[in-house]
Amino acid sequence: MIRRLWPAAALVTALLVAWQVAVTVAGTRPQVLPSPLRVVEQGWAFRAELWANTLPTVQVTLIGFTVSMALACAAAVAVDFSPWLRRALTPLLVASQTLPVVAIAPLLIIWFGFGLLPKVLVIALVTFFPVAVGLIEGFAATDRSATALLRSMGASRWQRFRYVRLPGALPSFFTALRIAITYAVTGAIFAEYVGARAGLGIFMQLQKNQFRTDLVLAAVGVTAVLSVTLFALTFLLQRLVTPWYVADHDGHGAR
Repeated sequence: MIRRLWPAAALVTALLVAWQVAVTVAGTRPQVLPSPLRVVEQGWAFRAELWANTLPTVQVTLIGFTVSMALACAAAVAVDFSPWLRRALTPLLVASQTLPVVAIAPLLIIWFGFGLLPKVLVIALVTFFPVAVGLIEGFAATDRSATALLRSMGASRWQRFRYVRLPGALPSFFTALRIAITYAVTGAIFAEYVGARAGLGIFMQLQKNQFRTDLVLAAVGVTAVLSVTLFALTFLLQRLVTPWYVADHDGHGAR
C-alpha cells in the first residue's frame, strides 16, 4: 500500500510546499489566497464549527446514497429480467443525466423545503445513473458459457441470476460505486449550498460571505478527506463481498 500511495503523497506534498512558498514570497493577502499553514491553523481553531457542520453532510450523503443505490440496484435487476423494461428505462436513465442539477436543486428546495428530502433527491440525481449502468453492463458481460451450463442443468432464471449473473456483475458494480460515492459527497455539498440549515455547504457559503477564504478552503479540505475516506471504504467492502475477485486481481498485480 505504501508503494502505491507514496507517489500521490509526494506530489501533494510538493504542491503544498509550492503553494506555501508562492504565497509567502508574493505576500498575497489571506482574503485572496491563504497559505496552507494558515488554512490548517484556522481549520484547527474552528474545528468545533467544522465538525458540527460535517456531521449533517455525512448523514445526508449516506442516506441519499443508500436510497439511490437501492433504487439503482432494483432498476438494474428489473432491466436484466425484462428486455421490455430495458428498452423503456434505458432512455430514461440517459435523460436523467441531461437534467441540469444547478437548475433542479433550487426548485427542489422550493417544492420540498429545507429538510432532508430535497438533498436526498439531489444526491439520487447525480449518483443513480453510474450505479444502475454499472450493474446493467455487469449483467450483460456475464460469462455466457457458465449461464448456458446452468441452463442445461435445469437451473431456473433466478438460480442463474443468483449464482452466475450477480457475482459476475459485482466487479463492475464496485467500479461504479466508487465513481458514484464521490458524486454523492459533491451532490450533498451542492444541495446544502443551495439551501440548508447546517452542513459544509452552508459553512462554506457563510465563510465566503465574510471573506474567510482560509475557512472555505479548510471546509474544502474536510470535504476531500470525507470523499477519499468513503472511496477507500468501497475497496474494503469489495474485499468482504468479492474475496475471490480481489484475490485473483491481487495475484495478477503481484505477478
